[in-house]
Amino acid sequence: MFYKANDDGYKEVLPGIRFKTLVFGKKTLFTEFRMNAGAILPNHSHVHEQTGYLTKGKIQLTIGKQVFVVEKGDCWCIPGNMQHSVKILENSIVVEVFSPVRKEYLPKDRTT
Repeated sequence: MFYKANDDGYKEVLPGIRFKTLVFGKKTLFTEFRMNAGAILPNHSHVHEQTGYLTKGKIQLTIGKQVFVVEKGDCWCIPGNMQHSVKILENSIVVEVFSPVRKEYLPKDRTT
């Protein structure tokens, strides 16, 4: 699968937090999140391992009981079923890989 960069197709999942699935395969799914300063992704968990990279901005990432101030170029890996949350400190862009594929993130016009 190939993805040509464009600004179309972002979905708001929470106020100030939009995402788009860029590409996916049988085992992984690659997304981009665009998040506005002041937005909050509340504490949650899911079965998917989640690996991320901050390409722009600044966030506060809590994984379990550990709190990290994440700046451009920093990255992380969150094990499946681990509680985590995010406070958006500056307008930010994050790219993340989920494994296994998050079926609820699959575009309706494409499937694995």
